[in-house]
Amino acid sequence: MRTRHAGTLDRRAVIAIDPVAATDLLRREHIGTAIAARRCLVAERDGRVVGYALLTRNFYGRDFLELLIVAEDARRGGVGSALLTAVERDVQGRVLFTSTNESNAPMRALLLKRGYAPSGRIENLDPGDPELVFVKRGGG
Repeated sequence: MRTRHAGTLDRRAVIAIDPVAATDLLRREHIGTAIAARRCLVAERDGRVVGYALLTRNFYGRDFLELLIVAEDARRGGVGSALLTAVERDVQGRVLFTSTNESNAPMRALLLKRGYAPSGRIENLDPGDPELVFVKRGGG
């Protein structure tokens, strides 16, 4: 598996593995903007995009992993961890924040395994499913 910054030609492959992007025009536009800004990283296995991550730098002036999506048929195979490594390398040792819904046990487990620490909780984004914020100091 290899990770790299996404290029324009990756847009369709990225959208194809994101169930939200399939029906949400704003998500597709957001992905396109992130690719153009070199804030989208992809994981490839055997020439196929199997995951992507979007990084932003506007979370209170800090780096923030906004999205990490793995193709359903590639889950539990190290794709998420590889993307985290790529993002951590991209932030060059700075503090990195991310978040996930409380209900997303696989992502929470991955973050804790990778050394991310709980950093807060946001209510009312998704009713009944709080957003949990995590931080990793040193980026990687």
